[in-house]
Amino acid sequence: MALHRIDPYDLRLFAAVAEAGSITAGARAMHLSLAAASARLQKLEQASGSQLLSRSKRGAALTDAGRTLLRHAGLMQRQLAALHADMAAHARGLSATVRLLANTAAISEHLPPLLGPFLAAHPDIDIELKDGASVELLQALRQGQADLAVVSDHVDLVGLQASPWRADRLVALLSGRGRRAVSFAELLDRPFVGLPPDSGLTRFLQRRALDQGRPLHQRIGVRSFDAVARLVEEGVGVAVMPEAAALRWLPARMHPLSDAWASRRLMLCWADAPGTAVALLRDALLTAPA
Repeated sequence: MALHRIDPYDLRLFAAVAEAGSITAGARAMHLSLAAASARLQKLEQASGSQLLSRSKRGAALTDAGRTLLRHAGLMQRQLAALHADMAAHARGLSATVRLLANTAAISEHLPPLLGPFLAAHPDIDIELKDGASVELLQALRQGQADLAVVSDHVDLVGLQASPWRADRLVALLSGRGRRAVSFAELLDRPFVGLPPDSGLTRFLQRRALDQGRPLHQRIGVRSFDAVARLVEEGVGVAVMPEAAALRWLPARMHPLSDAWASRRLMLCWADAPGTAVALLRDALLTAPA
């Protein structure tokens, strides 16, 4: 196979043919003659070493190999679009974009007051900020899909540079008066309110529930800890959130969690030899007062 010889334009043509269901319509969409489109598709099949289209009088249908190529073609086109966007940013004077991944507690509580001053002080640097579960964030960091990650200290940090960054304690919010310590297992008898199912904290709590051999019944997922606290106060369910958020929104309903995993430390992680912009953001986060 000579996959390195595949022309991105031919992939666009192939995707157009797949969408239209015929080579004629795909060629028209790409402003090519039928003969030129057929020649390009034949060249693409030779490069891939597989028949990609099943041709008939009714049109062109994808083979199994064609479906595989179409899936990767979409990914490559998105990556090329991202590349063009990044290079355009350099052309207009932007020097770098730092890809920062963080768990829910870091994004909601600790990072916002630090990123604003950093961006104001460095107008030539952008930050791409994404939320996720700590294990997934470290996987992305190891695979080169991120520059920095803020994760809780229960994960394996082998192969990465890491520094303790912030204390992060999880607490429970109940409808009754607070202060009595409770275990997470006690809460599983009650319905929960929380963040959306795809948030890092929700997925973390779902795994802790599975560790107990119990399901976590979350009645609703909302976008902010403020909304979570309001729903707890209205008696909709119980919640688990960072202590800093609970103190801000509903301190009277706060109960310490007795589980060892509830007392965590956030770690700032990066790979070896970060670039200049990454090192600037890393150092700014590490030296900022808690």
